[in-house]
Amino acid sequence: MTEPNTPAAPEPSEGSASAAASAVTFSQSGGLAGRLAALDVALAFSSYQSGLLYLLGRKGDGSLHLHQTAIAKPMGIACDGPGRLTLAAGYHILRMTSPLKPGERVNQIFDACYVPRRIHVTGELDAHDIGIGADGQPVFVNTQYNCLATVDEAHSFRPLWMPPFITDLVREDRCHLNGLAMRDGRPAYVTAVSRSDTIDGWRDRRADGGVVIDVDRNEVICEGLSMPHSPRLHQGALWVMNSGTGELGVIEGAASGKGRFVPRVFCPGFLRGLAFRGDHAFVGLSRPRYKRFEGLELDARLAAADSAPWCGVQVIDLRTGTCVDWFRIDGAVAELYDVEVIPGVACPMALGPSSPELLGFVTHAPLV
Repeated sequence: MTEPNTPAAPEPSEGSASAAASAVTFSQSGGLAGRLAALDVALAFSSYQSGLLYLLGRKGDGSLHLHQTAIAKPMGIACDGPGRLTLAAGYHILRMTSPLKPGERVNQIFDACYVPRRIHVTGELDAHDIGIGADGQPVFVNTQYNCLATVDEAHSFRPLWMPPFITDLVREDRCHLNGLAMRDGRPAYVTAVSRSDTIDGWRDRRADGGVVIDVDRNEVICEGLSMPHSPRLHQGALWVMNSGTGELGVIEGAASGKGRFVPRVFCPGFLRGLAFRGDHAFVGLSRPRYKRFEGLELDARLAAADSAPWCGVQVIDLRTGTCVDWFRIDGAVAELYDVEVIPGVACPMALGPSSPELLGFVTHAPLV
């Protein structure tokens, strides 16, 4: 197998520099590498601000390794197996596959190398969360058109579902549909910043207009949230980030259609990106620097805790509701979007669609 001549990724420690911006530093808790090893996972997280997909794993000596891949506006990430990642990015849906077999390594380090094998051009849809349907096709939140969608052979997208309060399939971000929870290969729940049915109407409802919608019921099951994101089903519960308050919690009574948000933990940042492994949640945090994040309850919560907002990933023990490990980004990169766990992989890397290393990374299936 040909090995691409990839540049060495920086270790996530003080003084490391991002490929997208100078003056970016990385730091982490002392137990993070051991926890990833114990849980047998690597992490993927995206930043549309920096234009980077980050893959955080561990090397053979037990130290952490951060691989950074340039991808235009990476947003939602879905992992449907140790060898596959799907991204909503820029004006593409990227299906990335690692061809490495057990025991194979790239550059003697990486046990997974994600390569874009299918690229569907959508145009600029501002796609957010993404999942994989039972048919193996991506299902993504088409934020510009206020709908769930999938790829289509002839068109930019094929709409699958719209919230009941949206009256037209038009290119107007009305409610800021953003989050998607899948169940058994089907869309189960989505989040939106508001019920607004006029262009950009959601911006006036950031503080308390947020809703969770049951896709099968086609109805709102929880309301009064502040910019909710990243709904996920785990251990029989529907978890949601109430991003405008910095809280991760569950929707109690979701199955009845009359749910209420119950916070479980406060994290010091604008929360987006959520993944689980057993009794641990991996939570993405951003620093709320822009006007669309200002004036929310999060500001008061941070002031009361005498804390500054974070950018990075915190590992929450669901049994205690406490942060047990963390990875932090300081400097020019202030916003993350999604976080995903990659089970069964120690140290992953990826090649972006415009990477020159793609020319030399040639693999083939067995001759039959």
